[in-house]
Amino acid sequence: MSIGNSPEDDRPSIGRALQQARIAAGLTVEEVSSSTRVRIPIVHAIEEDDFSRCGGDVYARGHIRNIARAVGIDPEPLVERYDGDHGGRPAPTPAAPLFEAERIRSEPRRPNWTAAMVAAIVAVIGFVGFTLFNGGDDKPSNTAQVAEGSKPDKTAAKSTTTKPADPKPAPSESAIAAAPRDKVTVKLGASQGKSWVSVKDHNGRLLFDGLLLEGESKTFQDKERIDLVLGNAGAIELFVNGKKLQDRFEPGQVERLTYTKGDPEAG
Repeated sequence: MSIGNSPEDDRPSIGRALQQARIAAGLTVEEVSSSTRVRIPIVHAIEEDDFSRCGGDVYARGHIRNIARAVGIDPEPLVERYDGDHGGRPAPTPAAPLFEAERIRSEPRRPNWTAAMVAAIVAVIGFVGFTLFNGGDDKPSNTAQVAEGSKPDKTAAKSTTTKPADPKPAPSESAIAAAPRDKVTVKLGASQGKSWVSVKDHNGRLLFDGLLLEGESKTFQDKERIDLVLGNAGAIELFVNGKKLQDRFEPGQVERLTYTKGDPEAG
């Protein structure tokens, strides 16, 4: 059933609001479908306010939430409007009748399941005990040999523990700076919000497709080329081959970028 605007509510419908947000984010229906795992025909139907293909109210609410997050808008107002247009959120099914029905139905089979479970548990305990009993003869002797062999080296062990460890770089941006020159290395960090991100290698193979939440980061490598699509480029901090890019994108801006082993030439 198609949802129209009431005279007292001039806001766009649920489907229209999702469609406008998707277009504003520069995303195609195929890209939204790929990031949400909602099939393309259902995305089209929802944008036309046709929820009959969702398979029920529960699935429709889930699709609305997933699509709204993918295009960068708050899903809760849209879900509330959906509930208002479809008779409100259904009351949860009482747990007691379901439990009672399940208990009554499974009652005749309980002795068989119990016997099978007891037999399985006994078999597992017997196998574990047998394994421990047979394998236990070797472990103490090995342990004893190690202990006996280590006695003369106590002073050497003590000096080893007090010897300062060799300095090693921390696994942070400095590790990216040491990226191999025969590969292209790209690090994405969501420092100013969340963004939908798609990453492919030089063969077009999808390395990542989904939301990068604020505070998260991911690093990708390929021997020739990395292709990027950033749904909200202004939220992304970008490192290419160990160098941080100084160009800042605008919030909500969609960027399609490609980097190779020689990039960036400066920066």
